[in-house]
Amino acid sequence: MSSNKVLAPETLLKQRKHAQKTAAEKAAEKVAAKKANRQKRQVIFKRAEQYVKEYRQMERSEIRLRRQAKQTGNFYVPAQPKLAFVIRTKGINKIAPKPRKVLQLLRLLQINNGVFIRLTYATTQMLQIITPFAAWGTPNLKTVKELIYKRGYAKVNKQRIPITDNRVIEENLGKYGIICVEDLVHEIFTVGPNFKVANNFLWPFKLSNPTGGWARRKFRHFIEGGDVGNREDKINALVRRMN
Repeated sequence: MSSNKVLAPETLLKQRKHAQKTAAEKAAEKVAAKKANRQKRQVIFKRAEQYVKEYRQMERSEIRLRRQAKQTGNFYVPAQPKLAFVIRTKGINKIAPKPRKVLQLLRLLQINNGVFIRLTYATTQMLQIITPFAAWGTPNLKTVKELIYKRGYAKVNKQRIPITDNRVIEENLGKYGIICVEDLVHEIFTVGPNFKVANNFLWPFKLSNPTGGWARRKFRHFIEGGDVGNREDKINALVRRMN
């Protein structure tokens, strides 16, 4: 029998047909995913531009109100801050049960851990209890961005996952309208309606010891030359040294 009359086995023909079908499906999925990613990137870019405008508007509004007050001979009193960043400054030894429990509730389980919290009457009282063991203040936009971009890890199924891709954020927070890192930064900085969900999604930040070291009397209050307690906007300089 000549070689050109030999027929291929039925199983081989089925395998080839299946392989061709799978390859075509994969190619179609790839094209669809590429198109969806392009559209998503455009949405993310537009949102980022919108947030930049919003931040600039907030900043200009503050400057305008301060100038108006100065012109009329008054004092401008800014609004009470809604966001705080708290850093644990003491280890686990010799801490009373009550402050220990508050540190645990705030997820500050290790020295140099940091978390964002919404400032309310209740959280302010909690911060008063842990004053000897933590430093806190009001972070600015640059601090929030640097922390999330450089030290940001996600809590997914109780595991610490690095935020290397917007997909991680979208899979967990997409139902709340948070699909990228800029959305997450905006939600945290403005203390938006989904702040609690976004904040719990972030694993507590693990910071380094500050460049140049702590103050000589670390456990004194900040206003007494130490490092603990409320330092308002001076927290930004401390985070720069620890980030």
